[in-house]
Amino acid sequence: MIPGKRRAAVMSFSVAIFGALMLQSVSSQNAGFVKSPLSETKLTGDTFELYCDVVGNPTPEIQWWYAEINRADSFRQLWDGARKRRVSINTAYGANAVGVLGVTRLALDDAGTYECRASNDPRRNDLHQNPATTWIRAQATITVLQKPSITSSDHTTLPSDSHSPPITLQCNLTSAHSAHQESYWMKNGEEIADTHSTNRNTEYRLNKPRGDDAAVYMCVYTFEMAPPANATIEIKAAPDITGHKRSENKNEGQRAVLYCKAVGYPYPIWTWRRLDSGVFMDIDNSSGRFFINNKDNYTELHIANLDIGSDPGEYQCNATNMIGTSSVISVLRVRSHLAPLWPLLGVLAEIIILVIIIVVYEKRKQPDDIQDDDEPAGPVKTNSTNNHKDKNLRQRNTN
Repeated sequence: MIPGKRRAAVMSFSVAIFGALMLQSVSSQNAGFVKSPLSETKLTGDTFELYCDVVGNPTPEIQWWYAEINRADSFRQLWDGARKRRVSINTAYGANAVGVLGVTRLALDDAGTYECRASNDPRRNDLHQNPATTWIRAQATITVLQKPSITSSDHTTLPSDSHSPPITLQCNLTSAHSAHQESYWMKNGEEIADTHSTNRNTEYRLNKPRGDDAAVYMCVYTFEMAPPANATIEIKAAPDITGHKRSENKNEGQRAVLYCKAVGYPYPIWTWRRLDSGVFMDIDNSSGRFFINNKDNYTELHIANLDIGSDPGEYQCNATNMIGTSSVISVLRVRSHLAPLWPLLGVLAEIIILVIIIVVYEKRKQPDDIQDDDEPAGPVKTNSTNNHKDKNLRQRNTN
């Protein structure tokens, strides 16, 4: 090869290598944190979750590590199912890498430093490389405190006849490692108004307990230097269906919605049945038109594309929990497509009948009832006084 062509070949090869390196530098991106784990303070028996969101190209790998307090030089890698299956690790890889570390039933020795490590360096798992140069890190400190001691009332079950004597729920804070601030009560996760108190012994009274008072009650204590602590009291009762749609009238092809709502606790298991040959049977959903939505003390039955031949009838919703059961019946009526036209057809039929009656009456009218135009309209009036005078005059002449 002549020298000129050789130089041209070397230059083109150099340009190709330079372009490849530039393309790689443009397309690749070092790992970086979008969201880092946050430090928390928890009580024994609680649960915590740490989140780690990392961006990079290629998508970075995520690992979780742990070190005891004041032992930052002794990190140990965590894995899913560690600590007698109390540790859970979930990681999703897509445009970003997202990792979630969870630890349940916390103990005092779970306190420490938790570290999210991420890297997309090809040398990250090379034992000859220093991890500090190939992995990025984000740390969170988890502090675990002994849970305060709270004594509370026993769980209670309301009688089925709804005639229960008054019930007083009680909680007493017997010990705590931080100064107590106040206490209040919650029902099914919502705070009950006007229950705040600074007493360590707190009460909540149900004067006339009914089905809608059955719930999970919680006394909550707050502290100056520790997370809130609570104790739970369950008031149980058999389900009582307090509302439902008694009947539903729809046209064929439309969607019908039947519902039931109840009070009671624990939340019931809902079942829908349909009356078939005098017996309520489970609904046959081979057509795929029946949909049931259940949420706590409420249920809905949706029936799509109503069939006038098979869907009308009686439907029963049943609520059952460990204390008892309750059921009610709803009636579904399905009308034809022509149902909206029936009032109009009725008016039209009345008009037609009225016209026929008028026509028949005119046809059957007697000819005698029609007056001739040549005949006088009435009897001819005569002057009777003049006639009498003429008659008297003739009689005088004769005499």
